[in-house]
Amino acid sequence: MSAPQGSFEAARLEKLHAIEALGLDPWGGRFDGHQSITTVLALPADLPEGQRPRVRIAGRIVSRREGGKVHFLDLKDWSGTPTFREIKGEREGEVEKIPDLSSRIQVMVGQKQVGETGWQLAQQLDLGDLLGVDGAFGKTKRGEPTVFADQLTFLGKSLLPHPDKFAGLHDLEHRLRHRYLDLVHNPETLDRARKRIRIVQTIRRFLDERGFWEVETPTLHAVAGGAAARPFITHHNALDIDLYLRIALELHLKRLLVGGIEKVYEIGRVFRNEGISPRHNPEFTMMELYQAYGDYHSMMDLTEELIVACVQALGGGMKLPYGEHLLDFTPPWQRQTYAELFERHVGVSMHDADAVRQVADREGLPTAGKDTAVLVHHLFEEHVEDKLLGPVFVYDYPAPLCPLTKRKRDNPAIAERFELYICGMELANAYTELNDPLTQEQTFRMQLAGLPEEESMAKMDEDFLRALRHGMPPAGGLGLGIDRLVMLLTNTPTIREVILFPLLRPEKK
Repeated sequence: MSAPQGSFEAARLEKLHAIEALGLDPWGGRFDGHQSITTVLALPADLPEGQRPRVRIAGRIVSRREGGKVHFLDLKDWSGTPTFREIKGEREGEVEKIPDLSSRIQVMVGQKQVGETGWQLAQQLDLGDLLGVDGAFGKTKRGEPTVFADQLTFLGKSLLPHPDKFAGLHDLEHRLRHRYLDLVHNPETLDRARKRIRIVQTIRRFLDERGFWEVETPTLHAVAGGAAARPFITHHNALDIDLYLRIALELHLKRLLVGGIEKVYEIGRVFRNEGISPRHNPEFTMMELYQAYGDYHSMMDLTEELIVACVQALGGGMKLPYGEHLLDFTPPWQRQTYAELFERHVGVSMHDADAVRQVADREGLPTAGKDTAVLVHHLFEEHVEDKLLGPVFVYDYPAPLCPLTKRKRDNPAIAERFELYICGMELANAYTELNDPLTQEQTFRMQLAGLPEEESMAKMDEDFLRALRHGMPPAGGLGLGIDRLVMLLTNTPTIREVILFPLLRPEKK
């Protein structure tokens, strides 16, 4: 029977006090001039003992092996990328790939080399402790790259045990609740976080270089607008008013277009009080941008160039795996109309209301009081989306689905909108923006018709309409889901894995 966690913590507390008794700070301090472990591993390791390079490293102890007057530790830092080593599985012929990091290095601690205080410190070390090491870099007789320590600097005590290298940290729920341990012990998690940062950096650099200005707009809104979604409601005590966590970035960014900021973008969190699934989290990250004097075709070009830049920034080539598929991001990407895809996969024209209702009836969709465009979109989601391996731009949507979008002049039933689909997943949504305040007010009223007045989504943003009346330039606008983009570019099947701290049910005590 394993010892309870409390006994582990008590034992580690004793070691903490023993470290204090050595005159050392058990919580560490400044440790300047250390090198990353990947930098050290790139140094020549086959030099004679007297010519070995001096190194200084810092990291977390992830493995510990005691033996007489010599101890061996494995130290790990945040540099490097995941590699995999193969071990024999439990069944005959089975091989299991174990993730490892190139930022893990062996440290040899000898009693003679580190001195009496250093050797006493070595007896108090545990898995998870943070340690600084000075020494020479070379190889052991077995050929293992190693730092031969001659000075130890204690940098921090771990009072709770870490998973060992055999048990690991595999259960998804446990990993998400203890993301700090997940980052330490699952190299793919740290690498995924690093790639997400690189993707966001690339987006910012790409847009900045093209003359876009990054801004911040309010998270608390008096009116929940910019998308058809249920908001989270909060209350401001001083003003005694209900406010809503934003469900979109759109309406404030368009106000800035009116104000003369002709190329504007924001990367920010939005909140929707809706379900949780592998592709949905109530709190997620959006990038929205607006460009004066553009349209949805210019947004297609921009979107393609932007995502290609992100793919190139990861350095894995233009063909990336996602599940069982190999996605080819080489431009130019496919562009197909909503109508042609609908007719191909549903079998009727989206403009034939009777035929659409017949298909909906046959499939058991409730049709009473439903606008034909709503039924069309239900059927599109059911029959078309999972066929879109992509990348493919689906454009020219039914106008009733797009209250913020400009209509085609030669066909007002069609909205100048596209969505980018990759692997059946909607990744980006873009419009030729509706800048006509008269039509905008009319579409808002149609959208809100029938909702009870007390419903939070039934309120119209009168100030936004007022802004439009002052004159918004014709523009193209784009919304891009950062989390879904990271999913696709890192071959991650669930959104919870690409958000460092996703929303979870309360932990059972």
